[in-house]
Amino acid sequence: MNRSLADSPVDRLARFVSSLDYDALPANVVAKAKIHVADTLGAALAGARSNEFAISVKSLRPAGPVPLWGTGLAASTRDAAILNGCAAHAFELDDSGGCDHSGAVVLPALFSALHEIGRPMDGQRMITAVVAGYDVGRRVLEATGGYDAHNSHGWHSTGTCGTIGAAAACANLLGLDAAATRDAITLATSFSSGLWAFIHDGSQAKKLHAGRAAEGGLLAALLASNGFAGPSRVFDDVWGGFFKSYNKSACQPELLAEGLGEVWKVNRAVLKPYASCRGAHSAVDALEDLLSETGQNASDIQHIDLRMSAMLKDMCGAKVGAAMAPTQMSLPYALAARCTFGTAGLQAYTEEHRHHPDVHAMMDRIDVAVDEAMDPMAEPVVTLRFKDGMVVDRMVPRATGSAERPMQAAVVEAKFRELVAMSLPSDQVEVLWKTLGSLEQIEDCSEIEALMAGNADSIPTFR
Repeated sequence: MNRSLADSPVDRLARFVSSLDYDALPANVVAKAKIHVADTLGAALAGARSNEFAISVKSLRPAGPVPLWGTGLAASTRDAAILNGCAAHAFELDDSGGCDHSGAVVLPALFSALHEIGRPMDGQRMITAVVAGYDVGRRVLEATGGYDAHNSHGWHSTGTCGTIGAAAACANLLGLDAAATRDAITLATSFSSGLWAFIHDGSQAKKLHAGRAAEGGLLAALLASNGFAGPSRVFDDVWGGFFKSYNKSACQPELLAEGLGEVWKVNRAVLKPYASCRGAHSAVDALEDLLSETGQNASDIQHIDLRMSAMLKDMCGAKVGAAMAPTQMSLPYALAARCTFGTAGLQAYTEEHRHHPDVHAMMDRIDVAVDEAMDPMAEPVVTLRFKDGMVVDRMVPRATGSAERPMQAAVVEAKFRELVAMSLPSDQVEVLWKTLGSLEQIEDCSEIEALMAGNADSIPTFR
């Protein structure tokens, strides 16, 4: 087994992850990472109220030292990674634009890894590991051809590429040397999994992909820390390699290491203001913009036409308003909910709202058409036809939460407070928010875990 490092892209990536420390991070990268830590934990604390989390806890019967966020329960390190990851992704409010859902993969793995270290780990180390995980998860996806090329083959990149990002994050936190870090990264490819088949029947399987990726990345790093060798050529152009297996077209392995330490992939990640698949967000923004600019109300809309790529149509073009999981993947529902209830946030997805006759009547006035000329990753064109005859259309190229259209600080904080309050008392919400705001000053990150103990396991699930 080749344990030595050469100068291949994955070797350079492993060296970078192994040597990365807090002092190397630009101030804007630290600030961005802190926002995503808080946003992910907020999503997870709300997700502890999800049906998927409750079923998973019942199935795994967890026991151990690692807290399950938002509850009074604890689990083994690996079970906690799965369950906290499931919670973080449960309501589709975790971040996107990384591996794809990097926060829900990286943060559960890292907090579990804290319990494998045996000594206090400070906030600066946590931030550094988060940045490493986001960097690697996104780099692997880009090297594999990008979101379209990889996901169009049926793979869910949160589960496939996210596992590798989680492994890199844990390797950095555990202080692995470059050779062991490469082993962690390459071993993680053996745990990569997750298919888009959930999209066809409203399965809840998608919610588990983040948790399994967190658990797989953690396991890969722990194995590597004890000398378990990974397949050193898994990112080469070989039979059984990651690229040939997960994308049949040409890949770009050099992107694994391009711009290391200069281009920080956490800056590519985006926040999600709406409780739906990211593919629906630009359409909701277009609706909001058009209503604001025209001075019309949602009740004035007679019809909505959507023009989108075939990929987006397959991913979230279905008209669904029933079970939670498929409804959150429906772009028409997100628009209809905003028109009917005035929001596309989590409260638009209660059981009562999902079955409300008014939202279904609104969906009946939405037509979806595929434009074969559109790029697979293009955002949809939204056309509003009002009762007075006015017709307007809009395509928002980058949705709210992106660098081009950022969520304002007050909105980010409001989202955090709303979600965390679903599992924690109000005074605890305040302390947690302030603590995460000064994450780089924390000497022992177990303080954060203590602040996330709640009662989600003893109150009804969100319905």
